[in-house]
Amino acid sequence: MKFRFPLFYVIFCFFQISVYGQKPITLEDIYEKNVFQTKSVSDFRFLKDGIHYTRKEGNVIKKYNILDGSFVEDLMNISTLENTGGFSGRIEDYTFSSNENKILITSEGEPVYRHSSKNKVFVYDRKSQKISAVFPDGKVSNASFSPDESKVAFVYENNLFYTDLSSGKTMQITKDGQKNNIINGMCDWVYEEEFSFTQAYEWSKNGSFIAFLRFDESMVPEFTMDYYYDEMYPVKETFKYPKVGEKNAEVSVRVYDVKKKKVKDLSVSNEKDMYIPRIKWTQDDKNLVVYSLNRHQNHLSWYNFDVVSGNKSLLYEEKNKYYVDIHDYTFFLSDGKRFVTLSEKEGYNQIYLFDMSGKEIKKLTPGNYDVSEIYGVDEANQKIFFKASVKNPMESAIYSINPDGSYFTPLSDESGSHSAQFSSTFDIFVLHQSSINTPPVSSVYKRDKTLVRVLEKNGALTEKLSEYGVSPIEFFDFTTSEGVRLNGWMCKPKNFDPNKKYPVFMTQYSGPGSQSVVDRWQGTNYWWYQSIVQNGYIVICVDGRGTGNRGEEFKKMTYLKLGHYETLDQIEAAKYMASLPYVDGSRIGIYGWSYGGFMSSLCILKGNDVFKSAIAVAPVTSWKWYDSVYTERYMRTVTENQSGYAENSPVYFADKLKGNYLLIHGMADDNVHFQHAVEMANALIKHKKQFDTYYYPNRNHGIYGENARIHLFTKMTNFIYDKI
Repeated sequence: MKFRFPLFYVIFCFFQISVYGQKPITLEDIYEKNVFQTKSVSDFRFLKDGIHYTRKEGNVIKKYNILDGSFVEDLMNISTLENTGGFSGRIEDYTFSSNENKILITSEGEPVYRHSSKNKVFVYDRKSQKISAVFPDGKVSNASFSPDESKVAFVYENNLFYTDLSSGKTMQITKDGQKNNIINGMCDWVYEEEFSFTQAYEWSKNGSFIAFLRFDESMVPEFTMDYYYDEMYPVKETFKYPKVGEKNAEVSVRVYDVKKKKVKDLSVSNEKDMYIPRIKWTQDDKNLVVYSLNRHQNHLSWYNFDVVSGNKSLLYEEKNKYYVDIHDYTFFLSDGKRFVTLSEKEGYNQIYLFDMSGKEIKKLTPGNYDVSEIYGVDEANQKIFFKASVKNPMESAIYSINPDGSYFTPLSDESGSHSAQFSSTFDIFVLHQSSINTPPVSSVYKRDKTLVRVLEKNGALTEKLSEYGVSPIEFFDFTTSEGVRLNGWMCKPKNFDPNKKYPVFMTQYSGPGSQSVVDRWQGTNYWWYQSIVQNGYIVICVDGRGTGNRGEEFKKMTYLKLGHYETLDQIEAAKYMASLPYVDGSRIGIYGWSYGGFMSSLCILKGNDVFKSAIAVAPVTSWKWYDSVYTERYMRTVTENQSGYAENSPVYFADKLKGNYLLIHGMADDNVHFQHAVEMANALIKHKKQFDTYYYPNRNHGIYGENARIHLFTKMTNFIYDKI
């Protein structure tokens, strides 16, 4: 058995090339040699003049003209500096000050959690061409310029600081920061992961104040992971992780007066067990908007604070019978009287215009479709730019509209998926477009949709589609036995014969609001699926109920029952495939990662008469072991919803396993803890169920580094060929 697959594979490869003109797609080419790597317009950043942009090339920041691509100058080149100020020369990231006279450089980064890091930080003065350390005493997090570029704020050892760039003096704003206890100006683990931000402080419009969040996580339970480094004992990493129904950090809002050097506490609510998922300064230097969200996450309030007096007023309120999603698409207009925001309050994500008293002026985008992003408001020309799925849920395009709701104009006409980057003046934008069978193309356009030039067309990758004889992916839909129409995509072997019977490999994610069936290039996954298709399998993907871009009711119907409807729909998809004359219904397998692993686990258990095999990577196996913010948003607590947890957690259905099950997990997964896999294994053992398992020491939720990715996909691919 050990040597059977390689020999078969060699024979198969020869057969493919000689008969079907297909060049074999290997895992080594995908995950080691990067033969199929998609090129992007990497590190592309508009400058404020709207005509130029910068890119980091190696450790040099270069300036180009966006219209013709001509090189203008090096904005920073370490080789020309006489005194590096302790800078190693490696630029990991950079940010311009408001007037672009200075550049903030981060280097030598170390991860804190999945999205946060601490770095050495430097300021490069473009006029003097000198570089200096912001804080020579250590690595800091979330450094940012003040609006007048005279200061840089940052977080060090859970305290908030700023350095005055003219004097070089550093001011410590808070002094009570302590690991696993108090955090100032930076998010705790669960806010970072579930509210999608790490910098928990903001400069006011003119830089007179710094508003920040203070997390008291002293009462939050701790979680410990082991790391293995060839030492006598494992290294233990302990951090605060609030699970379902457990204590969350108590979060408060504070404001630092830069001139008076005093901190003021803002009284947001008498309720301590709630969230503050955003703080946003308005156009008024002393007005701060604080988002307050109850623990059930179905009642959102925006309070407008006068930070000098401490007075507050209710600016906006939204209640929902399910939950309210948090986003960053709110824009306070320069007249100080209005703001533009995105809301799902009428069934679809739409754009609204409000006045600063909280009164709705107008719904700007009426229609039964979802707006997914607002790129900005061009007040000079009275335009709002956004992305929406107007044609169908699988496609997206870029549009503009006037603040009065008139002149709804598409800026991208081709089919597929689109995203955009606009210059600060909105006169020029870079359009990124792709389809499920076409690699991304990035082009420069003027606001009147005139094409200026193509930045990247991925020509070499497009040629590989022919060179390797890939099979086109096709969209389809079907109606379930419950009368629900579901969208999917399917990829058949190049030599497809409708008179033969093919095994089916299903891939999916299925999480709330997610979307896998999209007319968009899939990157590395595309080539993995093609390699499986080359080996005689049909690969399909279906978005079930609970997924996004089909309105609120479709997305939120899984509320309190995560896994229930999603599993029914994947089982229905498998049964639909089995009904097709060219499918071998006894050979259907399903795969998923994270939420998708939760789903593939449920499918092999609850659909044990339908699925032959399942692969679950980093799966949730009981929602009671996952974090409070995410899980309670959709499920509430175990006490409030016992049946929802009991009836839809894979760990409670281990006795139903009949087919082949591969359980994979990273042992240093700080998101979905290794605990999920251990408990699942224990339940399977209890019921004398045989299964395969792989675990990855020191690897987090992404499972990568030191050959982990090729190792993982080799195992999964062999499992598919052996077990489906």
